[in-house]
Amino acid sequence: MRALILQFFRFGVVGTLGFVVDSAVLLAMLWLGAGPYGGRVVSYVAAASTTWAVNRAWTFRDAARDTPAARQWGVFVALNLLGFVANYGVYAALITWTETVRSWPVLGVAAGSVAGMFINFSVARTIVFRPVADKP
Repeated sequence: MRALILQFFRFGVVGTLGFVVDSAVLLAMLWLGAGPYGGRVVSYVAAASTTWAVNRAWTFRDAARDTPAARQWGVFVALNLLGFVANYGVYAALITWTETVRSWPVLGVAAGSVAGMFINFSVARTIVFRPVADKP
């Protein structure tokens, strides 16, 4: 149980880094004129790529490495679409219906990140970065 708590803590730290990347890229995309929805798709992919790399190196470093990195990244991003649905859904709803979030879109990014965190942790831990002993 202690190992699971430590792993979740690390996942949360990495998620915080992902939040910073997500927010920074979104703000850059907004500045470039991408709009809050299209800009968020780009920022999410940047954040997911960052969190995959750091989770692979730190959070789930004991996971088997028999899958090529590019394939593992693809599986991570594809399966994180489940978390993305929750993440982006919350973000889009808040941008659409809340003036405060429309003015401060980073608040929507934060709310969306929390919504997708538990889904993404479960998927990462059980499928993408399965420990060596659990591999068939």
